[in-house]
Parts: sequence; C-alpha cells; structure tokens
Amino acid sequence: MAAQDSCLSLIKYLLFVFNLFFFVLGSLIFCFGIWILVDKTSFVSFVGLSFMPLQIWSKALAVSGVLTMGLALLGCVGALKELRCLLGLYFGMLLLLFVTQITLGILISTQKTLLERKVKDFVLETIQNYHSDPERSAAEESWDYVQFQLRCCGWHSPQDWSRAPSLSNNASEFRLPCSCNNWSATNDSAIPDMASLSQFSRGGPLARPRHSADLCASDPKTRLTYGEGCARSLQKWLHNNLISIVGICLGVGLLELSFMTLSIFLCRNLDHVYDRLARYR
Repeated sequence: MAAQDSCLSLIKYLLFVFNLFFFVLGSLIFCFGIWILVDKTSFVSFVGLSFMPLQIWSKALAVSGVLTMGLALLGCVGALKELRCLLGLYFGMLLLLFVTQITLGILISTQKTLLERKVKDFVLETIQNYHSDPERSAAEESWDYVQFQLRCCGWHSPQDWSRAPSLSNNASEFRLPCSCNNWSATNDSAIPDMASLSQFSRGGPLARPRHSADLCASDPKTRLTYGEGCARSLQKWLHNNLISIVGICLGVGLLELSFMTLSIFLCRNLDHVYDRLARYR
C-alpha cells in the first residue's frame, strides 16, 4: 500500500509540475498576443522582422494562450486537489485535441490535391485583389511574410503580380510588393526605386522596408527581384523540413498521450485511496 501511495503521489506532483509549466507558457503566449494588439511597432522592433502578419499572429497567439492556460489549469487543480471531475474533464479535452489532430493529419494526407488547389486559388485571389480590399489585409500581410521568408515572388512567378490592377500605375512601370525584392543583391549602384520613402530606416538604403504595405518599382527580370515562384519554394521547404515537422507532430502526440495516461491512471486509482480513508473514519 505504501508503494502504491508513493506512486500515486509521484504521478500527482509530476502532472502538477508539467501542467504548471504549460500554464506559464500559455501565459507568455497570451501576453505576446496582447502585446501585438496594443503596440505593434515595438513588437516588430523587438523581433526584428519587417514583414510579419501581425493581425493574424495577435489573434492566434491570444487564443492559443487562453486555451493552453485553461487546459493546464484543469490539470494543475485536478492533480493537486485530487478532483476526479477535473481530471476526467482534462482527459476528455486532451483526447478531443488528440483525435482532432489525427483527423486533420488524415485529411491533409488524403486530400492533398484538393488542398493544394484551394491554397493556389486563395493565393492568386489575394494577389489579384492586393491593396484593393481592406478586409483582406491580414491575408496580404501573411503572403508578404511567406515571400520574404522563402525568398520567392508570386505563386508561379513574379509575373503573377501583373494581375493586380492596383500595382500598375502606368504601362512603363511594373511595381511589386517589397517582400519580392532580393535585398541581399541590392548595392549602392543598383538600388531599386521605391514607391514610398518611408520604408527606409535610418540605417541607410540597404535596410529592409518596415512595412509590408510598401511597394517597390522593380523589374521581375532583374536579379533584384526573386525569380522563383512560392509554389516551388514551399515544396522545397516542406521537403527539407519534413523530418522536423514529423518529429514535432510525433513529440506533441506522445506528450498528449503521456498526460492522458497519467491523468486517467490517477483518476481511476483515487477510488482506492478514498475507500481506505472511509474505512479509517
């Protein structure tokens, strides 16, 4: 009996400590989301990224932080106070999350062609309506971030941006989002004409633009513009990072399974503890 009590105590405090860690982590994630909502400028300066989908990140971080905090709080209180109802609810939410992730993985693997077509249509629609629909600003920021990080331009090629009426102010000039510009190839003798002087930082003309909304007058045939489309760049990125992605997914899944096992084991064995306490009364 003493060994069983020691085992239950170990599981209880182990579950408490792990969930306390995730509660603190969820609090930090939530604070980052609120920080972006309150003061975007200081956050951009802190992370050092010029192109970033702040509108989407702020909401995603805030919601993820609240969910993580709520789930971790259930685990902490349920384990520490030995409350079967909270432990059962904690197990049920983890099980729902695990089944949802498995379902999404199956859908992505079986509906790969349909998903690629949906993504392609969404990206091309975003390019065509660039700077023409204020409600699509979040999608535009996200696509600028993808182009900037993957060093690509357009979906198939930079010519995709010729579909955007808002980027063509006359027949002789072809403008692109500054996220398409290859800033590593820029030098003093070949500086692209910028549509807005506000995008230059005090560091000089070699600095990256601060806002994804800035446009650059550029020629897609020159080396100052990324010549590869993002469809191919995305395929390369997924191929190069496939092992890391699978490893992270497996790690998260095993972590969830471990928490579910500990919580249901503790929940089921609390009956024996309560029965022994009742006999001593």
